[in-house]
Amino acid sequence: VNSIVFTVNKLDALEDTAKPETAGQAALAFANISHALAAFAQAAGIEVAAIVPISALKGHNVVEAAEGWCGYSGPSLLDILELLPVTPADTGLPLAFPVQWVEKFSSSSDTSQGRRVFWGRVATGFARVGQTVKLLPSGQSASIAQVLGHTRQPGAVAAGHSAGIVLDREVDVSRGDWLLAVEPAPADTPMAEDDFDTVPASTSLAPSRELKVTVAWMDDEPLVAGRVYWALHGHRWVKARVKRIVHKLDINTLAEEEATALAANAIGHVELLLQEPIAARPFSQSRVLGALVLVDTASHKTSGAVLIN
Repeated sequence: VNSIVFTVNKLDALEDTAKPETAGQAALAFANISHALAAFAQAAGIEVAAIVPISALKGHNVVEAAEGWCGYSGPSLLDILELLPVTPADTGLPLAFPVQWVEKFSSSSDTSQGRRVFWGRVATGFARVGQTVKLLPSGQSASIAQVLGHTRQPGAVAAGHSAGIVLDREVDVSRGDWLLAVEPAPADTPMAEDDFDTVPASTSLAPSRELKVTVAWMDDEPLVAGRVYWALHGHRWVKARVKRIVHKLDINTLAEEEATALAANAIGHVELLLQEPIAARPFSQSRVLGALVLVDTASHKTSGAVLIN
């Protein structure tokens, strides 16, 4: 999240025009809260766009600015939100494409798959004709023969937009698989002898089974080392085992504390071991590749929200 705005509500409840002794209490409270928020944000590494006193009841500083109220003379909340920069799509990274749906045409049969289109939303980079992609988890490689937009018109598609991708050869792709851009193999690398062998290539994104993550725990059943959960990354489900709870965070001071479990509403740093590699990037680089959720294998409750470090 690139832009964070703090709003302080109900300050109007601190002052009563019938009680002169309450005059100035709202401004004093806002000054104290602003100072505390600024200190907390600095410790957390958060860049604050604005801190605004508002009154949802009276409308102060919500749509129109209330000049001088609580000692604040800046713009209204609406004006601030309208001027915030739009978060750019992750187009500066290589292509990463999670397959959500495989569209098969009538020409497919038991012996010939025919034309298939792999639909999904481009997570990072651009999908372009001619790109070589590596399939995860199979490891096979292919080239993009056609790219369709959401209206089925051909053309390159950028991160954040839906696309349909047709590959140049038949490969085993299903929902949950990833198409990852790869760099060409060195000229002296021997070619695969069989068309269905994995073509040697290097990728700038190295899939990983071991992850260091930050977890916001939401389940009444505590998170403890050794437990196994379902992890949803993109559209793919994999088993994840909790290797170790490194520490938990004090949400008031951000201090790191030793812990053997994370209770409901706790936040902590955890090490996970996955059943198979996933196309992971730090959340600071990609909100799609850098996030997953943990689901209880028995109750199917969403247990934790995970950011990859």
